[in-house]
Amino acid sequence: MSNYEPVIGLETHVQLGTSSKMFCGCATDFAAAPNSQVCPVCLGYPGSLPVPNEVAVEYTVRAGLMLGCDINLYSKFDRKSYFYPDMPKNYQITQYDMPLCLAGAVEIDLNGDSRVVRLRRIHLEEDTGKNVHFARTSGVDFNRAGTPLMEIVTEPDIYSADEAMAYLQALKQLMLYAGVSECNLEEGNFRCDVNCSVRPVGSDALGVKTELKNLNTFKGIHAALSFEIDRQLNLAASGAEIHQETRRWDVDAGITATMRTKEDAHDYRYFPDPDLAPIVLAREQVDRWRDELPEAPRARRVRMIEQYGIPAYDAGVLVAEKAIADFYEEAAQSSPNPKAVSNWVMTEMLRLLSERDMQIAEAHITPAALAELVGLVDDKTLNSNSAREVFGILFQDGGRAADIVEARGLTQVSDEGLLDQFVDQAIADNPDSAGDYRDGKTKALQFLMGQVMRLSKGKANPQSVQELLRSKLGG
Repeated sequence: MSNYEPVIGLETHVQLGTSSKMFCGCATDFAAAPNSQVCPVCLGYPGSLPVPNEVAVEYTVRAGLMLGCDINLYSKFDRKSYFYPDMPKNYQITQYDMPLCLAGAVEIDLNGDSRVVRLRRIHLEEDTGKNVHFARTSGVDFNRAGTPLMEIVTEPDIYSADEAMAYLQALKQLMLYAGVSECNLEEGNFRCDVNCSVRPVGSDALGVKTELKNLNTFKGIHAALSFEIDRQLNLAASGAEIHQETRRWDVDAGITATMRTKEDAHDYRYFPDPDLAPIVLAREQVDRWRDELPEAPRARRVRMIEQYGIPAYDAGVLVAEKAIADFYEEAAQSSPNPKAVSNWVMTEMLRLLSERDMQIAEAHITPAALAELVGLVDDKTLNSNSAREVFGILFQDGGRAADIVEARGLTQVSDEGLLDQFVDQAIADNPDSAGDYRDGKTKALQFLMGQVMRLSKGKANPQSVQELLRSKLGG
């Protein structure tokens, strides 16, 4: 067993879902033609003056409220000086000693246990451009430069790659619920820097840290962090020195590699931005934003279990995405069978959304239509096969379940006389299967049931068919 343990802090960069940039009116559309969404302000031309985006400030405060942060009614912007090709002004407008949000926490679940990861701060800043590398040359696309960006910084409260994943997944869910960002990793609006160090077990002091930069997939973050933890543990165990540096994750080689020596805060020469006035918020406005927040997913999961009597697993699946949970609750409130509604959402709904790469808002089925469909199954108007057919039509075209059932003649056959005829014919047409069942081969019953369903064109009541077959075959 190692005498050292890892200690991890995360800095998550969340692009805010505003239609314009942080300090100018340029659009923030993803995948626009390179350098087509730029102006003198976001390119840092001399004489251009920044104007703060009020919506970005609001979104940052809403995010902080969702995470239980203390909101600073008075904060300011600072300049962070550094010189990279993707930084057009050679400084970044950010927040240093007076950020919008302080403290807060994210509760995580891992292996059946819950614990809290404390937050240090959330500050608002502008994003950088993006370096693009070709076979022999490189270019810079400044479309992203100036996009509003929150940096959410944890305390060093994480002790494994698995805990880091649990934190990031919980944070992403909270930001989606708050409605402040799309949190699309592929589009780069949810990225992470990882600070990792090791220390002797039982020590409270932090070791020399390395930083892993701009990891934008959960798989990549887990792999890079796992490698870096092992690398530092091996160095510490051998007595070798660990250097403070910034490292990158080499996906192909499966290793972290040195990028540069890590800077300290004084290297950035922070000072208040002279072109921007402080941000002054009214307590009444912050309170209104707090009142407008949606129910947090953990609290919603607990309430849904109690209110609808569904299992904890169902509630966890449903609240994973706010729009899915909203749809479920609206349907469940119109149905006497909330568990059946849950089953339909978790199976057919999520399956079709996944197959067609759609969001639930793009489906044509309404919560009222699903509640009606569940009712038709419960009162035996529809069997399960016909109900799935109706659900597919509702998903694709919308409408009312009862109208589709009537138009397509899908009403379930439960008449005992008619079912008796179907069962007698199935037994007569398949004497070998009937004999197999009488000889104890129970699987033959399923075949005979299939024959009855075929004869009834899928409309027979499966439970009634099963009872009749067993009665006639002596089972």
